[in-house]
Amino acid sequence: MADEEELEEIRRRKYEQMQQAQAGAAEEEGRKREIEEAKKNIIRQILTPEARERLNAIKMAKPEFAEVLEAQLIGLAQSGRLKSMLNDAQLKEILRQIMPKKREITIKRI
Repeated sequence: MADEEELEEIRRRKYEQMQQAQAGAAEEEGRKREIEEAKKNIIRQILTPEARERLNAIKMAKPEFAEVLEAQLIGLAQSGRLKSMLNDAQLKEILRQIMPKKREITIKRI
């Protein structure tokens, strides 16, 4: 009987641990969603629709690069360095400045 009670106690503790882990995961997911929603709102305020379309295209092609770009744009907006909404041409210019320079490779046959 003592073994059964001990086994039941172990099961109860495991069940409680699983519930706490699930609650923590749900809380973390909620925080991530809130952060993403805040980022979307800021981007919506600082980019014109055409520039947002370009940013979405970049997200599909290079998600990591788009994250860096979004962070930089949000940083510019929060620091007050953006006086008005960025249009597509201005976003292109920012992209040109932050894109890594491509090396030109030529192969010569001897």
